[in-house]
Amino acid sequence: MKQNSPCQPAHPDTPLFFRESPLSLPLYLTLEERILAELPETRIRVQKTQISFSNRRNFAFASLLPARRAAARPSPFLTVTIGLPFRLDSPRVDAALEPYPDRWTHHIVIGSAEEIDGELLGWIREASEFSAQKR
Repeated sequence: MKQNSPCQPAHPDTPLFFRESPLSLPLYLTLEERILAELPETRIRVQKTQISFSNRRNFAFASLLPARRAAARPSPFLTVTIGLPFRLDSPRVDAALEPYPDRWTHHIVIGSAEEIDGELLGWIREASEFSAQKR
């Protein structure tokens, strides 16, 4: 799905997803806009606990699930989850898990639109490429 304007989400169920945390919606809209600008063929699916971004397979997720303790979490916040074939060595990564050999899941908490920067989008692009290569 493609976004028509920066104020309108690409998926009609997105506002419902953020009904309990409306202050996080602008963060999500910025993330969505930037992902669709970089990867225009991305499909978006709104689920109960996360919003997934996919090509052939899911490569990134946005959620309101906290990856860090409340005292250390920005308000508002959004957790971005990506999968890569290696562990990211960055202080921006709140948690990294290797559920399968050479498949790392990374959780990155963002609290401002400025954090949706070239570095984060580069990781998302790498996650998209990694996802597209999976069998």
